[in-house]
Amino acid sequence: MGDIRQSLLPRDVLSAAKELLYHLDIYICNMVQSGRQPPQVDSKTLDLIEEFILHTPKDRNSPVRRMSALQELQLLEIMCSCFQEQSRDTVRQLMFSALFNLQGNQADESRMALLSKLVSMAVAVGRVPILECTATWLQRTHRVYCVRLAQVLVDDYCSMVPGSGPTLHNIHSASPRFCCQFITAVTTLYDLTSDELTPPMELLQMIVSWIQDDPRLVLITFLNSPLSGSQPISSLDMTPLGGLIRWCIKAPLAYRRDKKQVNDGSSDSEPDTARLFSALHLSVLQVFMLLPNILNEKGLFGRLALLQMESVATLTSDLSRLLDQADKHTHAATGNTHAASQLALDRLAQALQVAMASGALLCSREDLRAICSRLPHNNLLQLVLSGPVMYYNNIHTPPLAYSPHAAHSPIPAHPTLPPHTPHTPLAAHPAPHAQYPAQPFMTGMPFPFRPGH
Repeated sequence: MGDIRQSLLPRDVLSAAKELLYHLDIYICNMVQSGRQPPQVDSKTLDLIEEFILHTPKDRNSPVRRMSALQELQLLEIMCSCFQEQSRDTVRQLMFSALFNLQGNQADESRMALLSKLVSMAVAVGRVPILECTATWLQRTHRVYCVRLAQVLVDDYCSMVPGSGPTLHNIHSASPRFCCQFITAVTTLYDLTSDELTPPMELLQMIVSWIQDDPRLVLITFLNSPLSGSQPISSLDMTPLGGLIRWCIKAPLAYRRDKKQVNDGSSDSEPDTARLFSALHLSVLQVFMLLPNILNEKGLFGRLALLQMESVATLTSDLSRLLDQADKHTHAATGNTHAASQLALDRLAQALQVAMASGALLCSREDLRAICSRLPHNNLLQLVLSGPVMYYNNIHTPPLAYSPHAAHSPIPAHPTLPPHTPHTPLAAHPAPHAQYPAQPFMTGMPFPFRPGH
């Protein structure tokens, strides 16, 4: 590849970029056919990509080559066609990596700018091969860059262009892997710590709809990833479960802080927002209920925590701060403020209980009591922290139609949650004759039982 540079220099910027993509495709196809292990693009080829596609000067004396807006659009269309016409996924993935894997140099900003525009176009015109490659990129790249890409897509399809949301919404049936990674990225980006970091209504509606249609969507990355040890600390989480839980638990207080009041407010949008977060909370609990069978089939029950204790500790710390702020901003605690606080604590208790019972959260009751020690009293949370494990019998998960884009094992529609002992499948326990009657998951409802002191 290095010897074609002289032939590219006289060409105009678009022609040179198109010619390089053509040669890159042939080069990678030959490399894959030769069986070289591991297949890896050499540094000279990466230099050509930076010079003729990303337009980063080879040295200080080289002239800066720039594209007009029209030429850039034409390049994006050429790239879409290139990936669409290449039938071998291995070649597509290697080509995408050569173009967009970050190298820690000055060309990375150009990489991110071009990638953001390419993925946005791929969403608009339904180029599934590019979305599949992007899903892999999101899985392997530092989370800082993942959330930058997610921000561009949210701006393009949920904020800037009215009516463009359905275009992104419809992608979930075409590329579930991309949607799973996108949800993980946006729940990492929007942590509800400020107005700017609160998810737009259209984004929230879209994610709730996706998960209600197919709860296993949020597990696709986990289901299709080789078990090669722990994820790199800098990467996105393997599932968006932690981020979705954070949304549901912090929403009653965060939206109240932003004067959006998702609980008993008076504006027309408030009940809709409250219902969305309530529906999302229920859907996330249903996803947790799928996990015992999945973890058992993989031999991972009691061995792999999909919900990390560190993220739970951070969440309880954030929740404690939000509760303190709510108290300070309401000199006299109102009924609405108290209801919002109790709703957040109820959701925390429910999430902790189901996550522990399903094997997603591996910790002891003592660990939970330590990280929840600064939270105010809540009947349901106290019951979870002190035991026994409750038996929830009314969360019904409909039969799931899993996307044909990824192989999977059949999973029962709605496993129940009987009392649980560590490292023992939930299904092995019969329904209990418990000290406390079975209680439905009704968010915001008072819990009549209080553990003894």
